Amino acid sequence: MDTSIIILIVCIVVGLILIMIVGGMYNGLINLRNRVKNAFAQIDVQLKRRYDLIPNLVETAKAYMSHEREALEAVIAARNQAQSASSKVAGNATDPDAMKALIGAEAALGGAMGKFFALAEAYPDLKANQNMMQLTEELTSTENKIAFSRQAFNDGVMVYNTKRESFPTNIIAGIFNFKEAEHFEITNEAEREAPKVQF
Repeated sequence: MDTSIIILIVCIVVGLILIMIVGGMYNGLINLRNRVKNAFAQIDVQLKRRYDLIPNLVETAKAYMSHEREALEAVIAARNQAQSASSKVAGNATDPDAMKALIGAEAALGGAMGKFFALAEAYPDLKANQNMMQLTEELTSTENKIAFSRQAFNDGVMVYNTKRESFPTNIIAGIFNFKEAEHFEITNEAEREAPKVQF
């Protein structure tokens, strides 16, 4: 065999090996990004459930809390903002700007819900209402599911970001514009606790 043919065969084999390595790294990043998207989809299901419960909770409270209209409207406004932010993250769970907007909207919703429940404490008839008790129980259960799903999401984000930043995958991530994903974290210590919904 001619030396130039051997060199050509070696170059082709080395090229194929490099293509397979790069393809494996790219596919690994795609796999991890899709896992992050799926993990957020699990959160999104629970967030939608919460967003659906909140108007029912407010409607139940309206009859008892007619003088607290401002607080009730603030809860609905915060819910609508959080729902809008959640739908943006659902479109791209690895978009850090969308996640930051959702974290801010969820913080505002948590604050509004906290004020709502603090005001509701002053209405014993509302606390004794069977519908209100059932809704608050469902909301508490949903908050627990959100916390569990958030943990799974953050674990997925950590694995994705670690792979994205590791050498030599970081080169592939940079070439193909794999952005760093944002963790879904509550930054205010008071917001780390689920809203108190016992009546």
